[in-house]
Formats: sequence, C-alpha cells, structure tokens
Amino acid sequence: MSPLPISTDNPYQTLLAETDNDPSQLQARYEAHRVNRNAQQTAKILAEDFPGWALDDVLKRLDGPAKEYGYIDPRNCLVIWAKPPPQVREVISFVQRELKAIAPTLWMMPYENLHTTVLEVAHSLTEEQIEAMVQTLQSSKEISTSQIADYTFTNRTRLLKPMVSFDSAAMALSFVPAAGESSDANQSLDDDRYSYHHLRRDVFEMVRKAGIPVASRYSVPSAHLTIARFITQDGFLAGDAASQGQVDRSQVKLLMDKLEEINQKLQSQYWPREDGTIPAGGEWLVGQEKGLVIQKGRLWYGDGTNVQLGKGY
Repeated sequence: MSPLPISTDNPYQTLLAETDNDPSQLQARYEAHRVNRNAQQTAKILAEDFPGWALDDVLKRLDGPAKEYGYIDPRNCLVIWAKPPPQVREVISFVQRELKAIAPTLWMMPYENLHTTVLEVAHSLTEEQIEAMVQTLQSSKEISTSQIADYTFTNRTRLLKPMVSFDSAAMALSFVPAAGESSDANQSLDDDRYSYHHLRRDVFEMVRKAGIPVASRYSVPSAHLTIARFITQDGFLAGDAASQGQVDRSQVKLLMDKLEEINQKLQSQYWPREDGTIPAGGEWLVGQEKGLVIQKGRLWYGDGTNVQLGKGY
C-alpha cells in the first residue's frame, strides 16, 4: 500500500496495526475519538466551575476588538495541508453562519484559509529555523517536494460524516475515514482500504526520508478543520455589576445547545443515506481540487507561504 518501507516508530502505523487495516474498524476509532472528546468537553464547559472560554492570546492581538497593529505572530511552522473542495467549504459556511447567529463574537476562520493538517512537521520556531528545514526538503535526493504534494493524485482517500468537534478554545468540522459507503455504484469496502490515516502515515515517512525530523504535537485519530476560535469573553459574561466578570451560564448553554442542533442537522443532511448514497458536501475526496500543500511561515490561522502545491484531480 505504501511506496516506502514503514519505520517501526511511525506513530500512525500503530493504529493501522491495531485495526488490522480494516476500514470499518478504523472509522470506528476516529468516530469514538471525536464523540468521546465532545462528551468530555461538554461536561467541562457546562460544569458549575467553568471559568470561561480559553482565549487565543496570539489571535486576539492579530484580529478582533483587542487587535494590536504591528504585532507579528512569532511562531513559524512547516506543515502539509489538505484544502477542502468547494462542496465541503459550503458545509463549513453553513456551520459558521449558524454559529455566528448565536455567538457573534466568535472569530471565524476565513473561507480561503480553511485546511486540515495532514502532517505538522515543525511548529513555533523562528523563520530561519523553518527556512533551513525547507532547504533540506527541497534539496533532498530521496524525496522531492512534488512527490509529497502530488501524493494524493495516485493515493486517493475519502472522508465522510461531517460533525462539529469543540473544546473551550475552538471549534472544528471533523470527518472520519470512509468505509465502503457508496459515492457511486461501483464503490466497495476495498476502495477504502487505503485511508486518510494511511496517507498521514506515508507523508510522515516521506518527510522523514527527506532528512527532516518530524515534531508534530499530536497524531490522534482526527481529520478536522478549525472553523472558529474564541478571542473574547464578550457575550458570555453576566451583565449585572454584582457578577461582573463571571460567566453567564445561560449564554454558554445556548451555544452548547446550538452545537448539538448543528450536529443533528449535519447528520440528517450530509451523512450517508439509508440507500447508500452520499449527499453533496458529505464526502471529501482528499486532494481532489489542489492536491496537498506544503506550507511554511506564520500559518497558525491558515496563512503562510506555499512551498509546493500539489496536483489536483
């Protein structure tokens, strides 16, 4: 399945071995991860001692009411992204509109910046450190940047079942790897034996083969695009003077109820139907429009500079 021998310490190989490369088992593990995490976060956010949202201190200096003109994000990164195609961006637009209606102070990820991180190579480094890694990658005799960025052209994988995942800091639209659900009459379980998790494993292997140590923050079973972040407590604080600065629990509950409502809508409108068909927007063919994107720079919020843009299909 992979063009490269897989090293024993590749963090993505562990789950593939545990699930015996079975698409149904793999999908179940991704689903369990996001459902369990949402349940844990819901309990935390609705608890009596919830102190308020975990604000993004860098982002609120870059954008929003507390913006500091001239401030520059010090964190430089190197990543491999997959950008969502138009039908998935439309689903995200729907979710963002629903969220904005109930929480107008949320910061929304700009349409053109939406991405999922296939692999985080390095983060929070200086511009010079990242540039040295890019030079190593571009000069590699083992793996080219185009081999990485074009990889989804011949190694295609599908994501399904959009759901909003969340914590006290941000919200994301998450997906799970496909497991034989029908996007056309010829779709079968075998077509999904090469999964998004295999893609992450292989990209990890290619980057390391190019001579770059990978320093990802996480390798959990998740395929998500950040769509909103908290940069202020405004709208979620009690209004009377006696409780100034305290969380308005009723407003928090309204947002949590809205998230539950959105997820019910997503499931009814975009998940595979009983007849096996998948509604438009409910399936993401990774790399379909642009291939993968190798991106460098200050890209925490979807910016940065292209090192290599892959070939779409």
